[in-house]
Amino acid sequence: MIGRIPVLSVSPVVDAGRWPARAVVGEAVPIRATVFREGHDAVAATAVLVDPSGVERARRPMAMIEPGLSIWGTDVVPDVEGDWTFRVEGWSDPYGTWEHDAVLKVAADVDTELMLVEGALLLEQAAKAKGRGPVHTKALKDAVTGLRDTKRPAQARLAAGTSAAVHAALAAAPIREMVSASDDLVLRVQRERALVGAWYEFFPRSEGATYDPASETWRTGTLRTAAERLPAIAAMGFDVAYVTPVHPIGTSNRKGRNNSLDPLPSDPGSPYAIGSPDGGHDAIEPTLGTFEDWDYFVAQARGLGLEVALDLALQCSPDHPWVTAHPEWFTTRADGTIAYAENPPKKYQDIYPLNFDNDPEGIYREVLRVVLTWVEHGVTLFRVDNPHTKPVQFWEWLIAQVNAEHPEVIFLAEAFTKPAMMHTLGKVGFHQSYTYFTWRNTKDELTEYLTELSAESADYMRPSFWPTTHDILTPYMQYGGRPAFKLRAALAATMVPTYGIYAGYELVENVARPGVEEQIDNEKYEFKHRDWAAAEKDPNSLVAWLTRLNEIRRAHPALQRLRNIDFHQTGDDNVICYSRRLTADQSPTGREDLIIVIANLDPHGIRETNVHLDMPLLGMGWHDGFAAHDLVTEQTWHWGENVYVRLDPHDESVHIVHVRGL
Repeated sequence: MIGRIPVLSVSPVVDAGRWPARAVVGEAVPIRATVFREGHDAVAATAVLVDPSGVERARRPMAMIEPGLSIWGTDVVPDVEGDWTFRVEGWSDPYGTWEHDAVLKVAADVDTELMLVEGALLLEQAAKAKGRGPVHTKALKDAVTGLRDTKRPAQARLAAGTSAAVHAALAAAPIREMVSASDDLVLRVQRERALVGAWYEFFPRSEGATYDPASETWRTGTLRTAAERLPAIAAMGFDVAYVTPVHPIGTSNRKGRNNSLDPLPSDPGSPYAIGSPDGGHDAIEPTLGTFEDWDYFVAQARGLGLEVALDLALQCSPDHPWVTAHPEWFTTRADGTIAYAENPPKKYQDIYPLNFDNDPEGIYREVLRVVLTWVEHGVTLFRVDNPHTKPVQFWEWLIAQVNAEHPEVIFLAEAFTKPAMMHTLGKVGFHQSYTYFTWRNTKDELTEYLTELSAESADYMRPSFWPTTHDILTPYMQYGGRPAFKLRAALAATMVPTYGIYAGYELVENVARPGVEEQIDNEKYEFKHRDWAAAEKDPNSLVAWLTRLNEIRRAHPALQRLRNIDFHQTGDDNVICYSRRLTADQSPTGREDLIIVIANLDPHGIRETNVHLDMPLLGMGWHDGFAAHDLVTEQTWHWGENVYVRLDPHDESVHIVHVRGL
């Protein structure tokens, strides 16, 4: 039955509690509930937070944040990993009822003496309550004395019962009647990397690869030469080194350059065509090295403060050992052949998709074994290729099994698909998700999408923004040149806590293969040599820009959270403005942090306009001014509600402003 004081619509909750809401250590989690009662008596609410060991860790008074809808809210901050629980307690507030009525009646001289006596009786009982400290007990007793002092004017007696000391005493230990609690709800708290991180993707075989013109052949890079790239990745401020599959590559139906069906003898094939006589998903391509080399690569990364993410692509080349040992794990067509992968009009003749229905127990257990093998070799994050083409039920089981033993392991869903599937993958356990950011370019598109991502879905789906990937190059990036690459990196890095880039981004690799939205000479099908030494000296490279973005992200907690984005009006639809704010209570540093970003979305032209800041959203009054320090140019201006900006895509197209003096 409903409680005496109704407590409804408690959040965060995912599908009525079917799955736990998610947070990370140190994150301020907004607790919300609808709390009300019959009549006009006052009610109040408290959020109660219980840690994974069952110890009550916090009782947070909730404030009425939407009076017309009776919605109450507060933030709680879990400080260890594990499954926490929380509940909301609604209760009748007799002191609040008395104070409201007494102020009105004493002012109108209606039932004055009766109201003052009732207040004295109420506070007298409160002073006798156990567990109240001596300072607060004295404050309540003094208030009772003042309320009963008939020699003083009525307003003075009322002031004694409504003083700041009384409010402080009752805030610490309120008078609660008819306490009604919601159900306990689960809050799964994970490590911070599940929410915050900067990823750098690269193909190990390209790092250190060399071409011999005489023989017209390539010599592949190895895991050891790939490790030589790690210091530069760390120096740019990235947190995660993400490598595409390193497993043996099949030769049957091997693809050539640009996904052709006619490979040259020197073509290495796609690393996503996994499996050969040298092994499958639990093995390493011999030309890359051995597990000893892999362990060296991981150790080098960790020594630089980098975590290693590995592609988990559950598909096989026709040469994979599973094809022979477990033909039931694949789909056989009417002509007796095994069906290869297709994404019309694309065809992947070198890849057999897995069929999870014929022997689910066998394939589930084998994939779990494979994943744990890589975890044992230092992988702490998996970028999962096309998870939307496998059963959701499987992912729920697999992630739960892995995290039960290794809660530190994080899964990123590479699912560019329908919202229902993307959201459900997040609900069942994926820690992060690729998003539609790659195709959201206008102010309206970005505003609408970020508003959605930072709202209810933030309880279970954490977005990862990628301007490009190894096989996605949008028209905006193809034709926008260096300004587009610079801008989209800034948006990705400052709009959400996790973003990533693909190697070559800093070189502005933007030439597409005709007719498709992917780079020409796609690295999936060939070696790609990049002159990194020259790039670091090239004034047109984005190495310094990416480094600065990552420095800013690390220095500002406001950029490390998801739910705290607000948008502001601009006079030009090609200019977007948003702020990211953490109050002192929400910030892990204990200090307020406020960032304002203003960006020119037009990579081709200068934009001049006025920006109209919603000052209350910034925690300020409408007529307040503040010191705006641009973290890109190091300039400082005095800003207020209305700001004029001029943004040149070929110079500085983005202001990333830190509001000082808070």
